[in-house]
Parts: sequence; structure tokens; C-alpha cells
Amino acid sequence: MNPLAYFMTLFWTFLLTHMMAYVVSSMNGVPYEFMMANIIAVAVTVLLFVIGAVIPKPEPAEHH
Repeated sequence: MNPLAYFMTLFWTFLLTHMMAYVVSSMNGVPYEFMMANIIAVAVTVLLFVIGAVIPKPEPAEHH
């Protein structure tokens, strides 16, 4: 996989996780915790990479 793809996955995961953490904490009336959102973002990024490695690649269809 291209190193830029790893970076972009990490970037978008951080962005979306922080957005989600901010909205959920605001709705619950609790303070926004930046470090907790970072930990969740790293965990989700690693989970995405593991899922991408575990899922089998589709076989190309044979044309007759």
C-alpha cells in the first residue's frame, strides 16, 4: 500500500473521530477530551488497517 494512503487514512480517521467526539460530548454535556479522541482515532486507524489486510482480495473474473 502506498505510504500516502496510510497517511490519508490516519488523517481522515483523526478528523472524523474528533468531530464525532466533539459532537457526542456536546450532546451529553461533558467536556471534550482531546487525548481520548486521539486514542480512539489511533485504535480505529489500526482496526481499519487490520480489516483491510484480513479481507480477501476478489479474484478477477475469467472471460471466455
